[in-house]
Amino acid sequence: MKYVVGFGKFWYDFIVGDSAVLAVGGAAVLIVGALLARGGASGLAQLALPALVVGTLALSLRGTR
Repeated sequence: MKYVVGFGKFWYDFIVGDSAVLAVGGAAVLIVGALLARGGASGLAQLALPALVVGTLALSLRGTR
């Protein structure tokens, strides 16, 4: 059982690391990109995805002062 717990802790630390905001934001950006691409709005995706990445970065940096 300790190997399963250790495996889970490794993946949590690997994905979340120091910032849960970046982990959730990165997943949200990927999901939004997939939905836009699947819906045929690739032009909108090219504009929206960089803005979402910058917004996620700004949210993660907001709390570090």
